[in-house]
Amino acid sequence: MCYLDTDIPVELFQRVLKKKIYVDKSMLIDKFNDFIGSEDCYFCITRPRRFGKTINANMLGAYYTQGYDTRELFKDLRIAQTVSYEEHINKHHVIYIDFSRLPDPCNSYEEYISWIKYCLQDDLKKGYGIEKVPGEPIQNLFEKTNEKFIFIMDEWDSIFYKDFMQEKDKKAYLEFLKGLFKTQPYVELAYMTGVLPIAKYSTGSELNMFREYNFMNDTIYEDYFGFDEKEVKELTQQYPKPSFEVLKKWYDGYYKSDGTSLFNPRSVSLALQKGKCKNYWTETGPMNEIAEYIEHNVDEVREDIVKMVAGIPVEVELEGYAASQLQLDSRDEILSAMVVFGFLSYHDGLLRIPNHELMEKFQRVLKRKSMGGVADIVNNSKNVLDATIALDGQKVAQYIEEAHDREIPFLQYNNENSLSCVITLCYLYARNSYEVTREDKSGKGFVDYLFTPKKKGYPAIILELKYNKSVEEAIDQIKKKNYVERVKDFDEILLVGINYSTDADEHKHHDCIIEKYK
Repeated sequence: MCYLDTDIPVELFQRVLKKKIYVDKSMLIDKFNDFIGSEDCYFCITRPRRFGKTINANMLGAYYTQGYDTRELFKDLRIAQTVSYEEHINKHHVIYIDFSRLPDPCNSYEEYISWIKYCLQDDLKKGYGIEKVPGEPIQNLFEKTNEKFIFIMDEWDSIFYKDFMQEKDKKAYLEFLKGLFKTQPYVELAYMTGVLPIAKYSTGSELNMFREYNFMNDTIYEDYFGFDEKEVKELTQQYPKPSFEVLKKWYDGYYKSDGTSLFNPRSVSLALQKGKCKNYWTETGPMNEIAEYIEHNVDEVREDIVKMVAGIPVEVELEGYAASQLQLDSRDEILSAMVVFGFLSYHDGLLRIPNHELMEKFQRVLKRKSMGGVADIVNNSKNVLDATIALDGQKVAQYIEEAHDREIPFLQYNNENSLSCVITLCYLYARNSYEVTREDKSGKGFVDYLFTPKKKGYPAIILELKYNKSVEEAIDQIKKKNYVERVKDFDEILLVGINYSTDADEHKHHDCIIEKYK
C-alpha cells in the first residue's frame, strides 16, 4: 500500500518518541476526535517550516490507522487519559499522503499528480478489488468502497515551489483536491498541513470547506505548534545548557494570540542536545527568500527592515496573508509572505524580527548591493567601530555625518527613531564582537546603546545620544546616572557622547567625544 493504512506514520512517530527531546502535543488528537464524521471535519494548519506540523501529522496517523496496535506508543502521553482515547485508537482507515514526496523522475505537474492518482487507485484496487474505469474520477472509487476514511495530508503546498508549476497547474491541483474532498461522504476527517495558506491560492470556492488556522488567526490549536515558555523551562531542567535566558534570546520572539511567547521548537531542541546556541532552523529553509522578498520592492521594504534591525517594531495592518502569488510586488504582500515563512513575527499590528537567530540573517541582508546606500553604510561600519576604539571622536562624527547626508529619506532625522537607525547601521559590524542593546536598563536609567563585549580584548562601550545639546552633556549623563553599572567588571570601558545639532551655522551637524572611564 502507498497511502492506505500504511505503517509509515507509525514508524516515524515511533522514532520521534525515541528522541532525547520530545514535548507531548498529543492532546491535539482529542481536539480532532470531536469532529470525526461531522460536517466540520476539514482542517488546514499552516505554520513556518520546522514548527511541528509533520510530527503532529505522523502522530495522528499512528493513532488513527487501523491494522496496528499503537497503544504502547501513546500509553504515557496525555491523550491516553482522555475519554475519547479508546474510542478512536487504531479504529479508522487512514489515507496518509506526504505531498513533498515526488516520483522519480518528476519534471512536470502531470508526472506528479499522475503518480498520486496511481497510488490511490492501486491502494483501492488492492484493498477492495475496485478497478478504475477509464475517465472515472478518483472520488468514485472511494464511494464504491462503502467505507469512511481519515485523510492526513502533509506539506500540501510543496509542489508550488517547483519551477515547472504553471498557473494552469496550480488551478488543476486545487480542482483535484476539491474533487477528492468537497462534500464527499467518505471523508470523516481531513487534516492538511503546509506553509502557504489555502487562501493564498484558492481564490474561489475550491477548498472553502477547510477551516484554516495560521499564525495570525489561530486561537484553538496554537498550543500544539512550537514550544511555549513553560515547556522550554521544563526542558532546561533536564538539559541545563544553554540556559533558559539564552534560549529565549536566540529562539523566542513569536506570539500566541494572548501575547505569550512561542519558541522555535527545532532550534531549541538542537541547542539543548548540542549544548550550544547557533543558527539551526534557518539552515533548513531557503533563507535567501528574505533578501529576494526585500529586493522585489527595496524602496518600500528596506526602511522597515532597518527599523526592525534597530529594534524598532513596525506598525502595519496585515489582514491575513495578502500575497496572491509567489512573485510579490507590494509592501503588504512582501511583509505578509515573510510572516508566513516565519522570518518576521506579527502581533497586535506590530512586526518584529523574532530573535537573535533571525537577526543575524537580516544583518547580512543589509550588506547586499541591492540595499544601495544602506549597504554602503553597513560595509563602512567596521571603520566606525575601529575609530571608536581608537578614541577618534572626530572620525566617528565624520562617518555618521556621511551616513546622514546620503540621499536615503528615512535616514534624514525627523524623530528619535531616524537617528537610532543611522547609529544602528554605522555600528552594525560591532555586533560581531558585542551584544548591542538599545534603551537598556543600567544604573539609574536607560542607556541609549550598550555594547557588551562577547570576546576578550574589546572594551565595553556606553553610547548616549543628544539633540541640539552637547556631547559634554551626554558624557555627564552617563556618569551621573551610573550607566557603567552593567559593564563595571570589564577592564576597559569607553564613554561615547554623540550630539546632533540642527543649527548648522554654529555647529557641525554631528559631534562626538569619547572618553575612557576611570
